[in-house]
Amino acid sequence: MEHADVIIVGGGPCGLSAAIEIQRMGLHPVILEKGNIVNAIYRYPTHQTFFSSSEKLAIGDVPFITEDRKPKRNQALVYYREVVKRHKLDVRAFETALSIEQKDGFFVKTTKNHYQAKYVIVATGYYDHPNKLLVPGADLPKVMHYFKEGHPYFDRDVLVIGGKNSAIDAALELHKAGSRVTVSYHGTSYSKSIKPWILPEFDGLVRQGEITMLFDSIVDEIREDEVELTVNDTKETYANDFVFAMIGYHPDHSFLEQMGIDIDAASGRPAFDEETMETNVEDLFIAGVIAAGNNANEIFIENGRFHGGQIATAIVNKEALKNSID
Repeated sequence: MEHADVIIVGGGPCGLSAAIEIQRMGLHPVILEKGNIVNAIYRYPTHQTFFSSSEKLAIGDVPFITEDRKPKRNQALVYYREVVKRHKLDVRAFETALSIEQKDGFFVKTTKNHYQAKYVIVATGYYDHPNKLLVPGADLPKVMHYFKEGHPYFDRDVLVIGGKNSAIDAALELHKAGSRVTVSYHGTSYSKSIKPWILPEFDGLVRQGEITMLFDSIVDEIREDEVELTVNDTKETYANDFVFAMIGYHPDHSFLEQMGIDIDAASGRPAFDEETMETNVEDLFIAGVIAAGNNANEIFIENGRFHGGQIATAIVNKEALKNSID
């Protein structure tokens, strides 16, 4: 049994930021991460460009300086590695938290160890749990929910499902790699959330017939060599080799509920105090996008990175109160 002041589940930017703030208060945080640090960013498309500027992604008073205003995925990976090194954070990489039980503090069981801690912060994000299609053929091997790069799909018929940034970025990369790209989106026009510097390029390719854009469309069935869709109330069939269902992600509600955290059924939001980020379970906190429930567009790195400061202040106040009582 290993002891720590605070266990942080999740080594993304918000988890790292929380660890830094906790460490500054003189406490020892241990970060549990099932992959390695910022694992979700690592899994982004190879050539991903962030929507946010570099200064809005910075944590721990470590400047994030890039030549371009908006950094790329690889630059972010380098930056967060440097943050961990500078702050000498205690990261337990490739160690998955299996269970968290509260009894005179918290007992945390992982794939490698057992820990006892006074406080726990859950900063697990949502990227590991993609929303699934509920149509025949959705479980075929050709259907994917993550896009890395376009090369494997050269000279292939590819359907991209979705109309927001992840779908548009994937469609552009696939087109550049020589795929024959069709995009299916249930909306009747482009989403307002699409990066403004990306939309003109994408729309130009659609107008030129380089990419097929199907508005007001839904997928009815996916088969080995084709897909069937309803487009403007009309059934249509398209030749198809691969499908990228870029339709969003959701938090792991079962993991939160296992710890006793109440979840609102309608919004998927955990019960927590917005000032301290403490959940309905005493001394158990949440940080980052997991606090947004099903609305993943509500919290990003640029605002979730401040949760650590709120939590650190709350913990220090708790410690001061306990010491005064003792």
